[in-house]
Amino acid sequence: MKIGFWGYPHPDIIENTKKEYPNAEWVDLDIDFNYPKTNILPEAYCKIIRNIIDNSVYLKPDLIIAPIGKDKCDSGWFASKILSDMGFNVIQSTFEELSFRKEVIISKSKLPLIDKINNITGNIIYQKSADLLQAPIPEHNTSSNPQFVPGFWGVPPNDLSILELFPDTTHVYGWTRCVEAGTPADIDLEMYVNPNVPTVFYSQAFCSKAQLAKYLADKYNGLYIDINDYATTSVRAKIEAFLRLN
Repeated sequence: MKIGFWGYPHPDIIENTKKEYPNAEWVDLDIDFNYPKTNILPEAYCKIIRNIIDNSVYLKPDLIIAPIGKDKCDSGWFASKILSDMGFNVIQSTFEELSFRKEVIISKSKLPLIDKINNITGNIIYQKSADLLQAPIPEHNTSSNPQFVPGFWGVPPNDLSILELFPDTTHVYGWTRCVEAGTPADIDLEMYVNPNVPTVFYSQAFCSKAQLAKYLADKYNGLYIDINDYATTSVRAKIEAFLRLN
């Protein structure tokens, strides 16, 4: 049994599906596994959504759990309808509850940024504790905290290697922080950044979240970047220069 999913499905759907299929293999369809392109979607389209379609066609999961609401995007809704029309067994999910935010720990930990992101997204299906023995890092430099603390705002990028450009003191903001808090549709938390933290605002190219990323980058004097597939040398240089100058 192979279950595909994307985004952050409703926890009740996740738990009920795990009970029904305890030995199933879960696959995050957002991830770029470099499987063959299907050309079902336009080339000039969000790479994450193209990953979802390409991975589904290649892997042929027995069941797909598909977030479609404010916790994901309209493109996720469209993708769920396309896959359903193609004959896949799709359960649509909407997870927009805002009544309770879990404590954010990983986003402020001293883990490498790529490990922060992988731990946060990995906990969507199977909750596991990260090695967070060191105290959380304050969100700005003070006399008692001389460390350089930058920020990364956005969704997990298609090109995870750009996360290696950031120091371990980097704080996570945006939708990824909302996922750790258990409120993926929490727009107020998604728009939160500490103005004292120099932040890189990342958006996947052709993603509607670029609207937020560019606005917040201008508001907080951050760096706005968007990447379609993999980061160019120029984009990497911009990130490195921004971090050095701050």
